[in-house]
Amino acid sequence: MLDVFLLIILLICVITDFKNRKIYNKVIYPALLFTFIFHFAVSGWTGLSHSFLGFLIGFSILLIPYFLGGMGAGDVKLLGLIGAIKGGAFVFQSFLYIALIGALMAVLILVFRRGIFKSILYYVASLRGGVKLPGGIARGSLTATYPYGVAIALGAVVGMALEGKLLPW
Repeated sequence: MLDVFLLIILLICVITDFKNRKIYNKVIYPALLFTFIFHFAVSGWTGLSHSFLGFLIGFSILLIPYFLGGMGAGDVKLLGLIGAIKGGAFVFQSFLYIALIGALMAVLILVFRRGIFKSILYYVASLRGGVKLPGGIARGSLTATYPYGVAIALGAVVGMALEGKLLPW
């Protein structure tokens, strides 16, 4: 049941992050409250403490990048919510997939945004022709933002798939 709940929350957050570059508190906070209540109802104080510990682990993983300005607070809270739902071990393990997917997204966005790919092709073509054109990356390309919530959601889904809980067969 919690896996389906998590998938629904991730889908909502991916849509809002992709469209508006925001992960809304009105999605995260009620889901977090429901998660804590659910874990307390099912497993008592032990379940609540494990859920809260998972939240703290997920929240703290992205806290330093948030303080450095590398991501938004919604991304931090979303990873904390994933930790509260699935536990600290899951969020810690799935963070590897989140980081890899986020790095791949960053490289793709850097290459294909603002004509960098075309600039690289022109530079290589000019070298083959014996002419050296000035090449480089525009300063604005390095400050491009992208919806990291998408990487968080995809990494969590990969973690669920490898856990064997994503598909019923």
